[in-house]
Amino acid sequence: MKKGIKKVLYVGLIIFLLMQLYQPARNQSYEQVNTANFTKVYQVPKNIETILRTSCYDCHSNNTNYPWYSYLQPTRFFMESHINKGKNNLNFDEYGNYSSRKQLTKLDRIVKQIKSSEMPLSSYTLIHRNAILTSTQKEEVINWVNSVKVNE
Repeated sequence: MKKGIKKVLYVGLIIFLLMQLYQPARNQSYEQVNTANFTKVYQVPKNIETILRTSCYDCHSNNTNYPWYSYLQPTRFFMESHINKGKNNLNFDEYGNYSSRKQLTKLDRIVKQIKSSEMPLSSYTLIHRNAILTSTQKEEVINWVNSVKVNE
């Protein structure tokens, strides 16, 4: 029985180590000036930009700040999955490339997601406590987005 357990643990360790060889490309763009960025499309107040960068940009931009545990599989695999899904839904770095209609739809979705507390994801805020939006921050973002939508 003990030999069987050791063998399973040994095989498990080998599989874990082999998994570490798979390291997908990181979501990092070093482009200095991105004219399609959300902050270039709208005059975003500094406080709103800070909130968005802290709570949204890791999954919804071309630049993710990777923590130490992102180097470990299968954590990295799950992170990349969330990032790719997030960027497919909304990419702040590509926002200016969206059609006007799509931009307005994205603004509506931002408001809905924040109001319903769907974003940021609880799995993200579990570790990134600074990304949790306070009621004041939610109100600030929602009010600003609504003011932008009125001017469109």
